[in-house]
Amino acid sequence: MATTPACALVIFGASGDLAQRKLVPGIYGLAKEKLLSEQFMLVGFARHEMTDEQYRDECKAAIEKHARLKPIDAEVLNWLLQRTYYVTAADYGDDQSHKRLQDRLTELDAVHGTGGNRLFYLSTPPAQFEPIIDCLGQHGACSYEKAVRRLLVEKPFGTDLTSARELNAIAHRYFDESQIFRIDHFLGKETVQNLMVMRFANAIFEPIWNYKYIDHVQITVAESLGVGTRGGYYDKSGALRDMVQNHIFQLMALVAMEPPVALDAQSIRDEKVKVYRSIRAMRPVHVDQQTVRGQYTGGVIGTVTTAGYLKEKDVAANSRTETFTAIKLFIDNWRWSGMPFFLRTGKCLSEKVSEVVVRFRSPPLTLFQKQCESPVYPNDLIIRVQPDEGISWRLNGKMPGGSMNIRSVALDFSYKSTFHAEAPEAYERLIADAMTGDQTLFIRADEVEAAWAVIDPIEIAWAASKRGPEPYAPGTWGPESAQKLIELDGRRWHGNGEEPEPIIACSL
Repeated sequence: MATTPACALVIFGASGDLAQRKLVPGIYGLAKEKLLSEQFMLVGFARHEMTDEQYRDECKAAIEKHARLKPIDAEVLNWLLQRTYYVTAADYGDDQSHKRLQDRLTELDAVHGTGGNRLFYLSTPPAQFEPIIDCLGQHGACSYEKAVRRLLVEKPFGTDLTSARELNAIAHRYFDESQIFRIDHFLGKETVQNLMVMRFANAIFEPIWNYKYIDHVQITVAESLGVGTRGGYYDKSGALRDMVQNHIFQLMALVAMEPPVALDAQSIRDEKVKVYRSIRAMRPVHVDQQTVRGQYTGGVIGTVTTAGYLKEKDVAANSRTETFTAIKLFIDNWRWSGMPFFLRTGKCLSEKVSEVVVRFRSPPLTLFQKQCESPVYPNDLIIRVQPDEGISWRLNGKMPGGSMNIRSVALDFSYKSTFHAEAPEAYERLIADAMTGDQTLFIRADEVEAAWAVIDPIEIAWAASKRGPEPYAPGTWGPESAQKLIELDGRRWHGNGEEPEPIIACSL
């Protein structure tokens, strides 16, 4: 990554959990890697009453606890804290608070030589996005003749197509689309970025990357914990809005997209939008056949006991919000015609994992039907996003001996062991890109709207249905219907224990 230009990074919601766990440690990571300009400063803006020194103490504690690069470099930490400031807000939409913020920024611009360049990071609850953007616009913070002004917005960007369009309109009132960076931290992960390299830089994959050779694609984003302290937010969102519309759809788009004409933001995002617009519309009559929703009950997962979703803090006692969903989608274009994509995500599942499984069609098995004593499994290409980022290629090989026993073997590529380096945190990459103005790993306005256009019919059908989410026990892979969704097609989910673990044939 290139060194970032002179910039003031303003974090709205600076005392929040995301800022403390990810953003501030990520900024330290950039400083440690010498990727921040000498003309950099960090300004926190939140409703907690704090002085500059108190906020610096909070940042120091967050870095010491959550930073990727340990041990902490005292010289780098001191350099960063000397450039860290705080402004207390009466409220995020309070006019006087914003005036104090702009006055402080003008004063500090002269001290640190940032030239008025500012990146406004909205790390607040979504309800605060509109008042913050309005105040920024009314105080002239969005544009300045000789300076760069950018807006970085956390997910969720809207709750449906209508609200996404409204939020886009509000942002475009004051910011040009080239100034807006809608973040999805999955796009900052090394394996996600490597999807395009794997597909388009290796001649072995692209000729077979279509429905003629691929049987189906599975995308799983599973979490082993419940909603925790996020019950108030999650009960208004659910798994479909919280994970599918953004994280899972981004993975799906990168798997399914056509080769872009160039590796620039516009070309790549053009192809992703085409994927969303090619998804077969799901009519109400098909929603029950192609979707499953579940809700975890009380039980034990590992060493953690949960009373169930309905007993979580800030969750309505009669909530119909789904904590699990599985969906079968079709992308109606020439590359993927008639081939299904199976998506699933949920809380309190068997393990924490995010992965893409490309399952290839089985070869004719006539040669092995009479002699082979073991099943012959199809080939899988597994792209592991987390944990242990990497790629695994599952092939079939003969076991040593006189019998024709076939076993799945794995050719594994792990980022950590191959490059002997730890991948940077997603937020490090994304914050640096936003500072330099590279929008490749961010979501465009029409992209977010096209994704919501796919989700809305499912949400509407669920709301009208008399059937609520199916219960499932913690530590499982969701409700029984999720298994049937794929098994009725003669397929199976990867990782559910139906087949033995492959032998590691080669670790790259």
